[in-house]
Amino acid sequence: MAIVKMKKLRVMALAECREDLLGGLQHLGCVEISEPNLSDPAWSALLRRGSSSLAQTRTEIADAHTALAAIKQHAKVKDGLFIQRRQVSEQEFLDPTGKEQAKAVSQKIGGALREISRLQGDEARLTARRQALTPWASLDMPLELEGTAHARFRLMVCPSGTDIGAVRIALADVAAELYEVSADKQQTYVLLLCHRAEEETAQELLRPFNFSAVAFPGTTGTAAENMDALDQSLADNKKAQEAAAAAIVQDAKSRDVLRMYLDQLRAEAEKDASAERLLTDGTILFFEGWAPAESLREVEKLLQSMDCAWEAEDPAPEEIHDVPVRLKNNWLTKPLNMVTEMYSLPAYNNVDPNPLMAPFFILFYGIMMADMGYGLLMFLAGFFISRKYRPKGTMGHLFGLMTLCGVSTFIMGAITGGFFGDFLTQAVLLTTGKAFALPALFTPLDDTLMILLGSMALGLVHIITGMAISFVRKLQNGAVLDAVFEEVTWWVVFLGIGLTALGITNLVLYLGILLVVAGPLITGKGFGKVTGIFASLYNHITGYFGDILSYSRLMALMLAGSVIAQVFNTLGAIPGNIIVFIIISMAGNALNFALNLLGCYVHDLRLQCLEFFNKFYEDGGKPFRPLAMDTKYVDITE
Repeated sequence: MAIVKMKKLRVMALAECREDLLGGLQHLGCVEISEPNLSDPAWSALLRRGSSSLAQTRTEIADAHTALAAIKQHAKVKDGLFIQRRQVSEQEFLDPTGKEQAKAVSQKIGGALREISRLQGDEARLTARRQALTPWASLDMPLELEGTAHARFRLMVCPSGTDIGAVRIALADVAAELYEVSADKQQTYVLLLCHRAEEETAQELLRPFNFSAVAFPGTTGTAAENMDALDQSLADNKKAQEAAAAAIVQDAKSRDVLRMYLDQLRAEAEKDASAERLLTDGTILFFEGWAPAESLREVEKLLQSMDCAWEAEDPAPEEIHDVPVRLKNNWLTKPLNMVTEMYSLPAYNNVDPNPLMAPFFILFYGIMMADMGYGLLMFLAGFFISRKYRPKGTMGHLFGLMTLCGVSTFIMGAITGGFFGDFLTQAVLLTTGKAFALPALFTPLDDTLMILLGSMALGLVHIITGMAISFVRKLQNGAVLDAVFEEVTWWVVFLGIGLTALGITNLVLYLGILLVVAGPLITGKGFGKVTGIFASLYNHITGYFGDILSYSRLMALMLAGSVIAQVFNTLGAIPGNIIVFIIISMAGNALNFALNLLGCYVHDLRLQCLEFFNKFYEDGGKPFRPLAMDTKYVDITE
């Protein structure tokens, strides 16, 4: 597997062919149209960026999203963890009739939502008005009545702690009377009756007590009568809201239609966005882009069928950093895209790390998890979800990787004799009283030192593999001395240490030390020839020692997972009841499985990114994003 070779396209066509050309490119799904470069005044004077209905399409996308959310809310439809995508033909997907019908449904639901929003606003206003009238419900007086020829009626409020008796004493010398209507925790509601000639004096006397007037302009009748009318209005409002919601629920049967419509709009938006990257003068159009070399024949057929003028060439050296990257993968390496994309895509002129990393990542995960029961669960979950729901993108890679790691975990579990820890051993002992154990080549508890040494040996192989890739890359780039003194030197040192430890010979180690000293003397300058020796020794010895030691996490996680599972199994066996044992054991193993599922991935990811990638990996690649029909809810069949 490798990074897909890209060709740079330059295409010129008649402007009237724009829609057909973009539609054809979207059907092929293998051409990325680049952002136009208008820095050249010669081009900018002749051509301008194309226009499209992208803004309108995005508005329709937002409306469709809102309609689907409304169906989910009002019809109580559950999506589930995964979307069940249905298969449609490309002809059905591009059919404008179905699109118009879905658009009508989206607009209908949008109208119902706007009606619900208006009614909810009215409901809030009616509720607030009713709450304002509630304290005056016991007042048997029309609210519009302000008094008689000689008397003045005023509705007033004051803080709840006000001493009404003291207020009445203050009004004793004024032709006025204060009647308490109701009270709550915040305010006291009163009716003031006074002679019109004494109104201003009464208000002056009430001001120190923080009284304020209340009015209900435009309201006629008593508070109770108005509250009854508001209750009826609220009831009518509620019915109208329910009717609008029922209309949305009735359209829930069009949910799949709306979903496909949303995918259609996304495809339309992609085409519109690409249209805005074209350069045109109204008569002709021009664009630059990228296409995989392996797909160039299909692109050529399309362009020739539309009488386009075009050329395709390899990217120039100064364009390497602008070339989009697509990784060519098979069933084994494709799930590893999840790891590569999480870290960063490789530069176009680098190597595809997936086939190099896949065996180590899958093996390391299996070593750390190492349990047949866990591996079986991972395999079944990953395989079932991948086949039934066909998730795309990162989710698709996740479950593909889970399937592969499940196989590795099962195999390592078979080697170490683990099935949910020692579940079978404890179960047989509880039910029959006989000792039982699965066959194993070695076990984490009994062979810890051997597993530790094996883990570090695997780490050494992993590191040397990264060094070998770096060695080849340096030779390809003409850096022969760097390849010799950075990689070959330390291979000789590693071999020499091994031969010395086995008591075979010391000569290889002496040769390695000689190369370590010779490297800085040959490649360094001035005083750096001397300091380079010590820097090289310190950096490489501490670096390689730390890198190799970090692989001890393979043993540590294997041991931790095994011990935790056995602890829960032992706890479950203490009561001596098989039912209690199964409940406690399954609960504990579920927790252990969940923790290790994530923990093993994180530690495995660390080993790849820090110990492996840093030997050869050059990141910074831009993902290849061709104009295509990228769907979420349907799968398009040819």
